[in-house]
Amino acid sequence: MNTKTWIIFGALVVAVLGGLILFSKKDQVEVANVDINQIQPASEASGNIADQVFGNKESKVVLFEYGDFQCPGCASAAPVIKTLSEKYKDQLAFVFRNNPLSSMHPNAKAAASSAEAAGLQGKYWEMHDKIYAMQNSWGTLSADKRTDAFVNYAMEVGVKDIEKLKSDMGSKAVASKISFDLGLGKKAGVTGTPTFMLNGKKLDQYVKDGAIVASNTDGAKPIWSDQDAFEKLILLPAFKEAGVEIPAQQ
Repeated sequence: MNTKTWIIFGALVVAVLGGLILFSKKDQVEVANVDINQIQPASEASGNIADQVFGNKESKVVLFEYGDFQCPGCASAAPVIKTLSEKYKDQLAFVFRNNPLSSMHPNAKAAASSAEAAGLQGKYWEMHDKIYAMQNSWGTLSADKRTDAFVNYAMEVGVKDIEKLKSDMGSKAVASKISFDLGLGKKAGVTGTPTFMLNGKKLDQYVKDGAIVASNTDGAKPIWSDQDAFEKLILLPAFKEAGVEIPAQQ
């Protein structure tokens, strides 16, 4: 290349890199002033979609999960958390935030989009549960086939307007909600899924035989995989600390 050609080439590189930087900044979701330990209302940053909450939104005890619908561990935790969330629905707020690990799980973001789209028709939790229950069926599907699968699941859980669902799955609003959740997860220090936070405290304990042990103990497992331990060692003490009364039959 002659000097003139190098100058032109250099200018093009600078322009392209500058554009990429601007694009990156434009696409970033600003969460610096967001309290990650509070249930988030609908906002412009979140695509005008609020946090997905199961249970008592006014509870003093709030359990957040940063989850990936294609994550096997998340699928294992789902029935445990569902059972406890239903049991303590008057005392606990359970919030699910999307944290798709797209580099590892190529269908995770599409699954999150379908759940959020179903949520716009009042069927978020039904779709959430269905997607996890069917994880082995859709996890390895191609892009076109996974969409068909999610649409079928939506119909099965009672989503009425399927054309709206399809449109919402690819909408800017749903994409913004997922990006917003990812931003909250990054701020919370999430590096893997599932990650659970209870009233601001990360639940990274391991248990064996109903007791908390070191993570490298033989036979130890994450506390979110043990329903009895999660209830007795995590939830009940949290309710007591917050002054939340539990009915005797529970």
